[in-house]
Amino acid sequence: MLSHEELLAAVPQALRSVDVPGWGEKDSGKVRDIYRRDGQRLLITTDRVSAFDRVLGAIPYKGQVLNQLSAWWFEQLSDIVANHVIAVPDPNVTLAHEAAPLPVEVIVRGYITGVTKTSLWYLYDQGDREPYGIPLPDGLQKNDALPSPIITPTTKAEKGGHDERLTRAEILARQIVPTALWEEIEAVALAVFARGQAVAQAAGLILVDTKYEFGLVNGRLTLIDEVHTPDSSRYWIADTFDASGEPANFDKEFLRKWFAAQGYRGDGEAPQMPADFVAQVAARYIAAYEKLTGRVFVPGEMPANARIVRNVASQLSR
Repeated sequence: MLSHEELLAAVPQALRSVDVPGWGEKDSGKVRDIYRRDGQRLLITTDRVSAFDRVLGAIPYKGQVLNQLSAWWFEQLSDIVANHVIAVPDPNVTLAHEAAPLPVEVIVRGYITGVTKTSLWYLYDQGDREPYGIPLPDGLQKNDALPSPIITPTTKAEKGGHDERLTRAEILARQIVPTALWEEIEAVALAVFARGQAVAQAAGLILVDTKYEFGLVNGRLTLIDEVHTPDSSRYWIADTFDASGEPANFDKEFLRKWFAAQGYRGDGEAPQMPADFVAQVAARYIAAYEKLTGRVFVPGEMPANARIVRNVASQLSR
């Protein structure tokens, strides 16, 4: 683990954006710069932070953690489902197959938790015993394990929009995804989640819930985007978990809670994150990587744009 002093020194160098000549127009998402060429995508994961659907600054090495952890997870899951990775030529970069993303994001939940108005716990606490069309037993308490993991799908929100809650019946009735393909997605998502839970448990963590994005590459179901990272998944630290309170977490909920404590929930100007807090968040991302993979995080040289361009060009010319 990098020392607190090393993380503080890296704070002002956090990577915010990258330009790669020869790869066409850049499409910047919340945490990635994306380029397309010849049926391929160049995904450059920056250190940008998104919470409450806003870009709120940057956390050093966050991009490297998300990129390398996703690459590691894709390897662990390759016997279950194909993924879009072609190569990982840089700590921040993945070269991927261009995929036609499906219009549904798959959320798999192993616990009943959450505070937003679309969260499983909020709906259940309001008396809804079939949230997302899935019957749940009476008597569940917040943060309880569900009898078995469930899928709560949503549509992919357009920029500035919100996810639409969906049920399995709606997906099939509206033919948002063909029946046979949706059944395959359900089986694959639950198998991937079970593998994720087993790995997390061995690392002293609890994989609470996660988001999967699927696409089609040459008509084959393919796992895309990122997988089982602190940005796409909720992790609790197992030995802090008990029914009496909120468990400690290794995910971006830590970041959201800090902003909420400052009175910010996505409207107006966001408060500036102090360097010491930024270093704390960076340490949590790195700790999640190290616990899950069993590897020591060794950062690449802080990736200035020229270095990324040079490294990617040399890797892809081989």
